Amino acid sequence: MTDSPKIAAARIEVERTRAALLDTARELQQRLQPKTLASEAWENVKNKGADLAEDAVDAVAKRPVAVGSVVAALALFLARDPLKKATVKFYDVMTPLFEPRKKAAALKPRKAAAKPARTPAKRPSQKRTTQAPRRASVNKTEKA
Repeated sequence: MTDSPKIAAARIEVERTRAALLDTARELQQRLQPKTLASEAWENVKNKGADLAEDAVDAVAKRPVAVGSVVAALALFLARDPLKKATVKFYDVMTPLFEPRKKAAALKPRKAAAKPARTPAKRPSQKRTTQAPRRASVNKTEKA
């Protein structure tokens, strides 16, 4: 049996469409592989980081004094303990020998007041097996 030209053209079109569909499926498979997704995500992150760095450089170029002030304040905040210790040492070195050396109370760590040790209450070594009888209470309001 020979097909009519319309049927033959339709079969060729179906084969062409099927091939295009399979190519699309293969391309989607390739795109959805974890390795490909991770690679694309990494490229996006690198591009975004480069954009942010470029914006930061532009901001610093426009306002160098403001950025320098912020960086200096941050550095002072992070180095406050070493700076405090260095200031105390410098003051101690610069204080003359005849002047008493007292450190500020705020710089000294507070010591907890020593609490007296509690002595445990003495316990009898043996338990009483019999109890002494209780005395009857006397009612003081009774008339004699």
